[in-house]
Amino acid sequence: MTFTSTRGAILGAVAASAVLAAGIAPVAAADPIKIGSVVSATGSTAFLGDPEAKTLKLVAEQINAKGGILGRPIELILYDDGGDANKARTFATRLVEDDGVVAVVGGTSTGATMAMVPVFEDAEIPFISLAGAIEIIDPVNPFVFKTPHTDKTACMKIFEDMKARGLMKIGMISGTDGFGKSMRNQCMNVIGDYGIEVLVDESYGPTDADMTPQLNKIKNTEGVQAVVNPGFGQGPAIVTRNYAQLGISVPLYQSHGVASKSFIELAGAAAEGVRLPAPALLIADKLADDDKQKPVVSAYKQAYESSTGQPVSTFGGYAYDGLSLLAAAIERAGSDEPAAIRDAIEATNGYVGVTGIYTMSAEDHLGLGTESFRLLRIENGDWVPETAAN
Repeated sequence: MTFTSTRGAILGAVAASAVLAAGIAPVAAADPIKIGSVVSATGSTAFLGDPEAKTLKLVAEQINAKGGILGRPIELILYDDGGDANKARTFATRLVEDDGVVAVVGGTSTGATMAMVPVFEDAEIPFISLAGAIEIIDPVNPFVFKTPHTDKTACMKIFEDMKARGLMKIGMISGTDGFGKSMRNQCMNVIGDYGIEVLVDESYGPTDADMTPQLNKIKNTEGVQAVVNPGFGQGPAIVTRNYAQLGISVPLYQSHGVASKSFIELAGAAAEGVRLPAPALLIADKLADDDKQKPVVSAYKQAYESSTGQPVSTFGGYAYDGLSLLAAAIERAGSDEPAAIRDAIEATNGYVGVTGIYTMSAEDHLGLGTESFRLLRIENGDWVPETAAN
């Protein structure tokens, strides 16, 4: 794949190390449709942003190989914020003011996304986020959408499973990062709907290397039947290892924020038996033949793994859905005008992606419910569908 420089990248030469790519080579003489992105391909959240960046390039290449959109190539202008929300906002401004993009897919973390939202809202540029927190789309901002399930939906999926198993008294240990804090709050907001009671509520910081004291408190709290760990990054892997070291025997539920092979590698043997809500992508080879998502999930998995030599992750899947949804919206709009694109994204109905089947509206800029989550368990270092009998 050949990449070409754009005016925005030239103006940003002083930060050239932060530019991952600046355009997909044209497939025709027509003016390209400029699509921007800011992801965290390096830094502390690179395990999320690196597969996103690679996926965006892959999808852009696939689109252009098929003739582009509206008979025009897309030009992907992609920046790496290194996990820094301030840099994310700077690059967002550059995409609008210098690069002249008509839409944006990106925002690896909730923090980076929220830093960029005002830029794109003010410029009235459609923005599809790849981050998890519900605050991104609730309340609804006219030009802001997202592809990952919300933390609220993850809580609901977990509590549905707990209630079905009679696990009604639980402990919580949450990260204090943006995602962990948000998911913890969302879980507390909906838990009463399931009749589940939190007996002990602990937390840990982003740089903490040992959660034994908090887990000991949970272990010694009488009546705890299960534990939920809202969080992402290395924290949940440390929690999982400490959990096993302390011999805690009640079920441990993680969030969709750890739905990647890197979590299993970091947690090691301690990950065995961990349950979590995740997209169908993680069990692509185990989906039924009549599952509507199977063709899309299988095609993405094969293309990504062939292209990168790395296992597919749900985070790359969010990027796949983001750019694919955007491309479909531009085709339906018949225009690259930002306002028309925004309207077409909002009108998405029954779009089958790797994360779920999307149906958006003026009141819902995500379009996924709990049914799009699969409850999984880690077994022999891999993901398997969880059932009430397991």
